[in-house]
Amino acid sequence: MGLSARREELIMKLKESNIFNLISKAFPAGSPKKEGRFAPIYGLFERHEPKPRQTEMAFFTDTSICTGCKSCEVACKQWNQIKAPTPKWSGNSYDNTQDLSYLNWRHVKFIERFPEKNEVNHPAPKNIDNLLAEKKIGEWLFMSDQCKHCRQSPCHQACPTGAIMRNEFGGVYYQTDICMGCGMCIAACPFGVPEINPDTGHSVKCAQCYDRLRDGLRPACVTACTTGAIDFGPREVMVEKARARVKFLHEHGHPEANLYGCDDFEHYSSLNSFYLLMDKPSVYGLPENPITPTEHMPMDYLRAAATLILCSAVVVGTLM
Repeated sequence: MGLSARREELIMKLKESNIFNLISKAFPAGSPKKEGRFAPIYGLFERHEPKPRQTEMAFFTDTSICTGCKSCEVACKQWNQIKAPTPKWSGNSYDNTQDLSYLNWRHVKFIERFPEKNEVNHPAPKNIDNLLAEKKIGEWLFMSDQCKHCRQSPCHQACPTGAIMRNEFGGVYYQTDICMGCGMCIAACPFGVPEINPDTGHSVKCAQCYDRLRDGLRPACVTACTTGAIDFGPREVMVEKARARVKFLHEHGHPEANLYGCDDFEHYSSLNSFYLLMDKPSVYGLPENPITPTEHMPMDYLRAAATLILCSAVVVGTLM
């Protein structure tokens, strides 16, 4: 191909990509019809049909058998290529990652409940029987936490760019390439999950290992869990397992065992990452009754309208 021919080809490509020429551009078969003055904007993007819906999948985390080993945290970082920060000790816990963040898409919470004063200088047990007979002081609770993949997710509703979508497996997925880092999803989430990555300016969180799911694999954290505390599969199957497990615990001396997010809350949808807890949700740092932020919007709009009317009346009264 000669220089002039390549030049002509380049000019044609530039003309095709010019927004002002898109009005007359033929849309591919099956694309949405032109919508008047917005057609040039829509024409800038390739538009595809959504992927066929698959079986709704869910995480079930049984905190009664979680040992706090943090294998799931390591697996999450390794698969998603998330850098590991230098561990920091809070002084209040043995937990060195402390919270969900842009560097911790999964976090194992340590709930350490011990008395402020412990007995010291008591004789050491002489054999295993004496050791087992010793009075147990305090207890540890562990919980492998992550994005809850809410079935009706407020972060999805709040996103102004469409960067947040629900994938075909029912998970909430963030498309970081079109996220503008406004932080609306952070304000909307009642669980404090998403966070802005300061290196990229995008909001990030657990992606449910979407790339692995598409290839028929289970999430990395599930495969790494040493005790089977994290399970993943069709939601109906996970719900059945969760109900059977909590029934077993009730029958074997643990009436405090309860399910969190398996069913709808009073003002919030059920979750696609639900938990079996061994105490009240607030002990694990979870809201007892999460609320969808949009429920407050009608009253917010009403107060705003009333404030506008009041201010207008004051201005008019001042000028008269």
